[in-house]
Amino acid sequence: MSALKQLARPLGVLLLVCVGVVLPATSVREAAAALSDEIKEQKDRRMAWWREAKFGLFIHWGLYAIPAGEWKGKKVRGIGEWIMHHGRIPKEEYAPLQKQFNPVKFNAKQWVDIAKGAGMKYIVITSKHHDGFCLFDSKLTDYDIMGTPFKRDVLKELADECHKQGIEICWYHSIMDWGHPDAKGKTFPKYVRHMRGQLKELLTNYGRIGVLWFDGEWIREWTEPQGIELEKYIRGIQPDLIVNNRVGKRKHSPGDFGTPEQKIPATGMPGWDWETCMTMNNTGGFKKDDHDWKSTKDLIRKLVDIASKGGNFLLNVGPTAEGLIPQPSVERLAAMGRWMDANGQSIYGTTASPFKRLPWGRCTKKPGVLYLHVFDWPADGKLVIPGLGNKVKKVYLFVEPKKSLEVARADENVTIKLPAAAPDPIDTVVVLQIEGAAHVVKPDAAYQWKDLFDGKTLTGWKVPKFGGEGEVHVKDGSIVMETGMSMTGITYTGEIPRNNYELVLEGRRLGGSDFFCTTTCPVGKDPCTLVVGGWGGTVVGLSNVDYYDASDNLTTTFHDFKDKKWYRIRIRVTDPSIEAWIDDEQLVKQERKGHKFGIRFEVELCKPLGISTWETAGAVRNIRLRRLKPSGDR
Repeated sequence: MSALKQLARPLGVLLLVCVGVVLPATSVREAAAALSDEIKEQKDRRMAWWREAKFGLFIHWGLYAIPAGEWKGKKVRGIGEWIMHHGRIPKEEYAPLQKQFNPVKFNAKQWVDIAKGAGMKYIVITSKHHDGFCLFDSKLTDYDIMGTPFKRDVLKELADECHKQGIEICWYHSIMDWGHPDAKGKTFPKYVRHMRGQLKELLTNYGRIGVLWFDGEWIREWTEPQGIELEKYIRGIQPDLIVNNRVGKRKHSPGDFGTPEQKIPATGMPGWDWETCMTMNNTGGFKKDDHDWKSTKDLIRKLVDIASKGGNFLLNVGPTAEGLIPQPSVERLAAMGRWMDANGQSIYGTTASPFKRLPWGRCTKKPGVLYLHVFDWPADGKLVIPGLGNKVKKVYLFVEPKKSLEVARADENVTIKLPAAAPDPIDTVVVLQIEGAAHVVKPDAAYQWKDLFDGKTLTGWKVPKFGGEGEVHVKDGSIVMETGMSMTGITYTGEIPRNNYELVLEGRRLGGSDFFCTTTCPVGKDPCTLVVGGWGGTVVGLSNVDYYDASDNLTTTFHDFKDKKWYRIRIRVTDPSIEAWIDDEQLVKQERKGHKFGIRFEVELCKPLGISTWETAGAVRNIRLRRLKPSGDR
C-alpha cells in the first residue's frame, strides 16, 4: 500500500467511527420515520430530473472483462461480472487480473457521446462490483484502477465528461464484497466503516452525483437498519442524492425507487418510482460468446412499455477489456437514438397511461396530452381509444403536427382515422390533445373475458405423480389438482385461440405463507416468459440448481435451454425463515425446518399451443383468456 493510502486509511476510519452508528432493531421504525419526514415537495424537487429523464445507460465494467466468460480455457456459466463466483475462483487467483487491466482504448467522451446519442440522460457505472475491484482512485485500498497498468481514474474522466455534456453521472456500488477479509461474519462492522469511507470518496471527489445505485444487499450481514443509517449518511454528504431501494432489502423503504431487474412489471409499480434495469444480451459484464442480442424493435418497445407504466429504463452495456463498448450495443443505441430524436417528447417527462391495457400498443401522457404509441397498425385504418371520457381537441401524428386526423366518438370509445400505412412500423406516435386531466370511464371497455375452463374437467391438463397422473378439475374459478405431493407439476397442452388473446395466470400457494405470481403471455404473438415457482421440501428441479444447506445464502443463475434466457434466483435464509426470489419478485417464504431445502422452478415460453408451470399442492387460480379487441369489433 502506498504511503499516502497508509496515512489516509486510519484518518478515514477514525472519522467513520465518529459518524457511523448502526441502529438497533428497536429503532428501525423511528429511523424510517425520520427519513420520511422529507415533505413531498422536497422529494419531488430532488427526483425531478430523474423522473424527466426516463432513459439511462448502465455500464458493467471491471476485471471480469478480461476473462470475458472463460477461465483456464473453460466457459463459465452465468453473467460475465459473476465469473469469480460461478467459476469458484479464489481471490488469490482472480486478483492478479488487476495487473493485466489496461483499457488503452477507453475514451470517456466516446462513451458519453454514445449515451447522449441514444437519447439517454444519465449514466450509472460500476464503481465497485461484487469482486471488490474499484474503478476509481481510492485512498482506502490498493485494489483499484491506480494499481493497474492503466493508472487513470476512469470514473473521474467519465464524471468530468458527463458534467461537460449535461449528463447525470451516477455510481453503482456493491454492498457485498467477495474478496474483502472483513466483508463476512463477525468483522462485518469493520467492513461497513471501510465501505462508508469509499462512498465518501465517491461523493466528495467527483462533483455532483445523481444516483447511488446499491446492490448485493441480500447478504445476511446487511440489515434494514444499516440501510436506513447508510442512506442518512450519504445524504448528509450530498443532500440531493437519489438512492435506490437496494440500500435496504429491496423494500419500498429506505430508498427512492424500486429496481425490477431484467423484467417489466405487468402493471408497473403504482405509487412508487421505479426503474427496470436490463441487458441487451444475456450478461451485464462482457462475455465474448454471448451474441443473443435483443432487436432494436424489442428495445424501443420495451422503453415505451416501461414509460407507459410510469418507470425508467436503465439499459446495460458491457465494455471490453480494451475499453470499447461492443459494436452490437453501439448499433442498437444509435438506432434507439434516431427514434428518440423523432419521438423523444412522447417519452421524456411523461407519466403512466390512464388505460389498463391497449390492444394495439401503449400510451404515455402529459397534462392535456395523450401520446398513443401504435405497435400494431389497424388494417382498417381505425384506431379505437376505449373508454376515454375527455373531450378531444386535436389529433395528429407526432411527425406531422400540422396535419389533423379525423376523429369520431361512439358511446365510450373514440375512433381515430389513420393513414393506410404506419410511418414507423416499430412505433408510430399519435398525439391526442384533450381537455382536462385524462379520464377513462370504462377502463375494461377494450376487453372481453372468456373463461374457457369453468365447470369443466380439464383433460388437457396433466398432473404428474409418482406412479401415475392425476386429474385436474375446475371449481369456483380455480383449477384443483388431485394430488398429495408437496411439489406437483401441471401442464396444459390443449389448443388456445390465437385471435389476439392474452393468457393470464395467477398462482397461489396454499397452506402456510402464500405467494402470488401473475404472468401475462401474448399467445400467437412475440413470445414472453412464464415464471412460476413453489416450495418443495427437499426437491430441486433444474440441473443448474443444486441442493444447498439452509445455513447458506445463495445467489445463482439458471438456464432454461428452451428459451435461452438467463434469470437470477435468490434464496435468502434469515432466521427463522427461508425466502426465494426470481429477480425482484418474491416467490416463496417458508418457516425454516432445520434441514436441507430446495426450490423447483420451471421456465417456459408461452407458446400458441400450451404452457407449463409448477405449483405446490392446492390450486392454481384465475386462469383466463382475455380478448384484446374492442367490444363489438369482430
